[in-house]
Amino acid sequence: MARASLAARPADEPFPGEAPAYDLIELLFFAYRDFVGDADRLLADYGFGRAHHRVLHFVDRHPGLTVADLLEVLKITKQSLNRVLKELVDQGFIAQQPGTSDRRQRLLSPTDRGRDLALRLAQLQSRRMARALSDGPAGMREAASRFLLGMIDPTERAQVCRMVFEARAVP
Repeated sequence: MARASLAARPADEPFPGEAPAYDLIELLFFAYRDFVGDADRLLADYGFGRAHHRVLHFVDRHPGLTVADLLEVLKITKQSLNRVLKELVDQGFIAQQPGTSDRRQRLLSPTDRGRDLALRLAQLQSRRMARALSDGPAGMREAASRFLLGMIDPTERAQVCRMVFEARAVP
C-alpha cells in the first residue's frame, strides 16, 4: 500500500483484511517489560513505582514545569498525580514553589536527591539502549528515533519533539 494512504488513515482504524503485526506488538511488549524492569527494581528500594519514575523524569528534565503541564505530558488524572507528587515531595525528591506571575501555580523542580535518582534511572535505561544499538548497523539510533516518533499520535509530535529535543542537557 502506498505510503501516503497509510499516513491518511487514522492509527486506530484497521485496514480491511489487515493481519495484526503480532511480531512487532509482542517485541514491543517484551522490550518495554525489560526496559522498565531495570528501573522498577531500583524504584522498589524506595517504595516507588512507574508513576513516580515518570514524574521524576520529566521534572528533572524540565525544572520549573507546572503541575498543569505535567498533567498534560503524562495524561493522568490530577488525583493520580497528586498522590505520587505528594510522596516525592514528602520524601525530598521534588520541591514545589509558587509561580512567579500566578501564585496558584505550582512549579516543580528536582532536589539534589531527586536529580541523583533520576540520573541513576536514566543511566540504567541508557545502558540497555546502548547495548541494543551497539548490535545494529550505523544509523540505527536515528532510525529508532524516527520509529518511536512515528508511534506518537501525529497531533502531538511537534510538542513531543520540542520537549525531547529542546530539553536541558543532563551533565
